[in-house]
Amino acid sequence: MAGTLYIVPTPIGNLGDISPRAVEILRSVGIIACEDTRHTQRLLNHFAIKAELISYHEHNEQQRSAELISKLVSGISVALVSDAGTPAISDPGVPLVRAAHEAGIQVISVPGPSALAAAVAASGLGTDAIFFGGFLPSRPGQRRKRLRECAEIPATLVFYESPHRIAASLADCLAVLGDRQTAISRELSKLHEETLTGKISELIKKFDAKAKGEFVLVIDRVSSAAENAETDAPDLKERVKALEAEGLSPREALKKAAKEAGINRSEAYRLLHIDGD
Repeated sequence: MAGTLYIVPTPIGNLGDISPRAVEILRSVGIIACEDTRHTQRLLNHFAIKAELISYHEHNEQQRSAELISKLVSGISVALVSDAGTPAISDPGVPLVRAAHEAGIQVISVPGPSALAAAVAASGLGTDAIFFGGFLPSRPGQRRKRLRECAEIPATLVFYESPHRIAASLADCLAVLGDRQTAISRELSKLHEETLTGKISELIKKFDAKAKGEFVLVIDRVSSAAENAETDAPDLKERVKALEAEGLSPREALKKAAKEAGINRSEAYRLLHIDGD
């Protein structure tokens, strides 16, 4: 009889967040596949768990997946963990899970810590539709391209970001997405945990290249911004007229007014021409 592949979340900061079920599974399996054996060993030591550890990270996923599938087929159950949070969500794991399904091996995902879920719940933004974009690209051009691809998605946008890129990424978010309502969570479940909310233009002032912590950006959807702007269409029209009076061309005035309203230029154009105005 084949073993079972368990996807086991581990704490993203607070050790108290690991569930009794997760601890029980880690104690029961034959092998624990983990990103960093030293990191996971410290977690196991804390809970007095003895187990065989096998490294499984982004550089050896394909090779290790084949090895682990052989172990599973032979009857050995495997727990997949990452350094923090839920495996396979912006962490290694997808190739192994896919291979397990293809081999007819049972896959059981254990609910548990996730920075994505924690940040969205604390954001105060809509949760009926969520788009998770993982980590934004590190190169500015690719990052802006990715944001343009996400700009029209009618869902709350969620991205992970590293401390040394948070300021640059917020600047690109403002330029591409407009000045949307946003929540920024960092150090979730840790001692210095905080969630800041406000417009991107307000939050960008709070971070620089020396920022610390792991960040989750939760950004309001385009539809919310558009709906708010539609109720304020007369104000939008007045703003465009004012910018034109300052010397901007109609195109430049529309672009700037749209950015200030937190919507894209095409949506601003539509609002300005409601009822054929």
